Amino acid sequence: MRKKNSNGGLVFSTDPSVKIEPEKGEFQDISFDKQVLRVWLERGRGGKEATVVKGFVGSDDSLSDLAKMIKSKCAAGGSAKDGIIIVQGDHRDKVLKMLLDVGFKNVKKAGG
Repeated sequence: MRKKNSNGGLVFSTDPSVKIEPEKGEFQDISFDKQVLRVWLERGRGGKEATVVKGFVGSDDSLSDLAKMIKSKCAAGGSAKDGIIIVQGDHRDKVLKMLLDVGFKNVKKAGG
């Protein structure tokens, strides 16, 4: 049985001889020193604050590992998806220092 995605490319096959490989550039991590990350403070409804890290490029596993480390060091909840990490509360300075310590070279505060 074969299924095709909307673009017509093969996405699944029960035939063991068929090898499906990710497209070039997909799921490949870029080294930390070449990434450009921005740390924002966003205020939501009711005056709640959240620290947002935007610009991460890499696999979902790498993103979730980085988010888990940041959330645990900040002792706060949050989420991570689509290259964005959200941490509850204002932790910009702490997150900025953590990212620099991990190996990211181009990390800056952004926003107001």
